[in-house]
Amino acid sequence: MALDHARDERSPQDAADEQSAREELGSSDAPVEDEVVQAFDRVVDEGAQRLHRTWREVLTTGLAGGFEVGVGVLALLAVYAETGSHLLAGLAFSVGFIALLLARSELFTEGFLLPVTAVVAGRARIGQLARLWSGTLVANLVGGWLVMWVVVVALPELGATAVESATEFVDAPLNLQSMALAFLAGSSITLMTRMQQGAESEGGKIVAAVAGAFVLAGLVLFHSVLDSLIIFAGIHAGGPIGYGDWIAWFWYTVLLNMAGGLLVVTLLRLVRSKELIERERAAVADGH
Repeated sequence: MALDHARDERSPQDAADEQSAREELGSSDAPVEDEVVQAFDRVVDEGAQRLHRTWREVLTTGLAGGFEVGVGVLALLAVYAETGSHLLAGLAFSVGFIALLLARSELFTEGFLLPVTAVVAGRARIGQLARLWSGTLVANLVGGWLVMWVVVVALPELGATAVESATEFVDAPLNLQSMALAFLAGSSITLMTRMQQGAESEGGKIVAAVAGAFVLAGLVLFHSVLDSLIIFAGIHAGGPIGYGDWIAWFWYTVLLNMAGGLLVVTLLRLVRSKELIERERAAVADGH
């Protein structure tokens, strides 16, 4: 009762005073903390840049991303073959995420927070988002398929490990556990993107990449692109699996990756930045 009474006594003027105090304490006049403003501006700017790529840029960046993730999968398979440890293999896979970061390539599941925020802020259109998502996903898979063929041809001794790892995914039943693993994968990699946007230095971004790789690959979460490449390697190695098995696993994994990235990290950041989004949309409407 006392808490309810205190809430009732908080007048609109009190709320306005609190808002004014927050603005005066920061270096900007935004209604949220300065760090949130800076991170929001980076997210919107980079998201808008990605969404304004041409088809050629989307596809080539996605192909490069598939290749770089494939290099990470190569490291993962090599370490897992030697140690039998998923955790160590997950750390080895961080080579792929570090390459993505430093080479400025694109991975489909990295395209949730930044582009969606740019669209919501009025800096791009839904059609551009659909182009980025579809083009990047297809290009990631094509690039990854090609590099895993090269890996299996060059290092046939990794074939048995690839088949073993691929079988873990395609034999997984579509149940609550599988759905949760895919949902966690989407939210984890989107969190990695958010951490990288919040980092001030290249070193901080690399730490976020290593952490993201450890969680995704080390804990064997269901990631639509990363694990598709492992399945492709198993197919190339002649394992008892086919593309039908991959599709049966892939369709729900990619949808739940999207749900995890959009409904957890992205949605929370949009709610947190509500005032900034309104300001950005107003600025776009005014032509600024």
